[in-house]
Amino acid sequence: MPVSWFNRLMLVLAGLLGAGGVAAAAGSAHAGGALLQPLALVSLTQAPAMLAFGLASVPAAGLRVGASVIGLGALLFCADLAVRHLSGPSLFPYAAPVGGTAMIAGWALVAVAGLLRRR
Repeated sequence: MPVSWFNRLMLVLAGLLGAGGVAAAAGSAHAGGALLQPLALVSLTQAPAMLAFGLASVPAAGLRVGASVIGLGALLFCADLAVRHLSGPSLFPYAAPVGGTAMIAGWALVAVAGLLRRR
């Protein structure tokens, strides 16, 4: 069976978040930095979820939307913290809170999709 664009997106997000999370955890352990700990935590908790979504055989449309919102929200949140750690200014005003809100909304969409999923 061919791999869909959704599965590829989720696997790419899983890889980016996983690698970024491990790098942030190492940076936090060796160099410190208040922004690296939450970056590592969010990356390393969301990456396995993206991997699971990416490996799902036939996810429902609602699940695809929720998973995409979670992944993109996590990517935005983590990218903003990384940029702020490396250079000071944010990607754009409220980038991290927008990413965090997107993750919350995405998980809520996954819950709704689970409730509404037809058998």
